[in-house]
Amino acid sequence: MRALIGLLRTMRPKQWTKNGIIYAGLVFDGQLFVPSSFVRISIAFVLLCLAASTVYIINDLVDIERDRQHPKKRYRALPSGQLPIPLAVGSVVAFVIVSVVGAWWLTPYYALVLIIYILINILYSFRLKHIVLLDVLTITAGYVLRVAGGVFVIQVAKFSPWLYAVTALLALFLAISKRRQELIMLAGDASSARPIFKEYNLPLLDEMLRIVTTSTLIAYLLYTIEAPSRLLAGTNMALITVPFVMYALFRYLYLIHVKGEGSAPDEVLLKDRPLQISIFLWGISFVVILYLIPQTPGG
Repeated sequence: MRALIGLLRTMRPKQWTKNGIIYAGLVFDGQLFVPSSFVRISIAFVLLCLAASTVYIINDLVDIERDRQHPKKRYRALPSGQLPIPLAVGSVVAFVIVSVVGAWWLTPYYALVLIIYILINILYSFRLKHIVLLDVLTITAGYVLRVAGGVFVIQVAKFSPWLYAVTALLALFLAISKRRQELIMLAGDASSARPIFKEYNLPLLDEMLRIVTTSTLIAYLLYTIEAPSRLLAGTNMALITVPFVMYALFRYLYLIHVKGEGSAPDEVLLKDRPLQISIFLWGISFVVILYLIPQTPGG
């Protein structure tokens, strides 16, 4: 039982919230209330969580020695010995088979997306996370693949490329923020816990964060105006959601710069009430605009 609990911990169920972005194609193509599409995306979500957990286990196996030197990661199941290495390896094999085969059943394109997702993250675990800039860009690619997977599963009619841009930039924003906070938290031990920190410093990360924050707002603004979705055609009402996005970004910056949080974006999201409220209001307002307000050509 202790080992199974350790396996569940290593699977990082709290981080499965990030996989919810696979529903983007469903929501923004107007298929949220189409039962068949919702069921297919939900199955795809479960398979994606298995694939993501596979990556987390592999990453912990690769980093087991370094994690033992990390002030927080040393308490993870693998570094602490709670999860035996043979069980972790066996779980990786089982999760890969189940996720890929299940994805193929949905559509071969989704299976291909999951295979690419897993391979990229394996490359990240062994090599890419040690290459400056490519480390955060690889994390960004994982989010874009999540969105693309959802699009393939339900075969959306129209999906704005601006949403891919917003997804990529937002993921980059979170990745850079996490790097920044880890660098501060680890201080002089940063490079020993994660060698890539030899290539980063606070001025560089802060400058990158400023650029990405601005780009994210601009990309989202352009999406609300230029989105080709049939549900947004002829109306600019999506512009009213921009303040919620702006507040969420600013709130996150406040949390990392003033409160010293942000080392794990999923943890911040789960415990910061104002951030949760802004995201909730954004989601509700967009659903209302897409599904409840009649759209007429010419707005």
